Amino acid sequence: MTMTRRAMMAVIAGFAATVPLAGAAQGGPAIHVLKDPNCGCCTAWIEILRKDGFSVTTERSFGTLLIQHKLENGIPHNMTSCHTGEIEGYMIEGHVPVADIRRLLSERPDAVGLAVPGMPYGSPGMGPEVEREAYDVFLIRQDGSAEVFSSYQSA
Repeated sequence: MTMTRRAMMAVIAGFAATVPLAGAAQGGPAIHVLKDPNCGCCTAWIEILRKDGFSVTTERSFGTLLIQHKLENGIPHNMTSCHTGEIEGYMIEGHVPVADIRRLLSERPDAVGLAVPGMPYGSPGMGPEVEREAYDVFLIRQDGSAEVFSSYQSA
């Protein structure tokens, strides 16, 4: 049995029509991440998001361009980390846990977004959680101030 070009196109069209539904079935929102292409911990954080159902796109950025992007989008210099995500109008700076991103999207505070300054060991993408050092996730307000959104004790 040979397949005609028309039959082949119908199969391809049918498959293509189901691809967006597969992404939607995961239930995760879309996040766009700016990162240094050589950073392994950024890649590890992105994989954690993907495994939790987020639709992740990435963009190469490094050096002063990445820092400028952070500052222009309301992330204070003392709150910066290695990568920056943008999701539903919020900025996500550094190794923010998935649960905190989901809480932010659920509560929808008037804020710039969340930040985990620096690169604390044991935060998502930064080594095993069972060896985690204590760290805080900060909510960055529109005026540049920050308050603790959640805290993670050392393991």
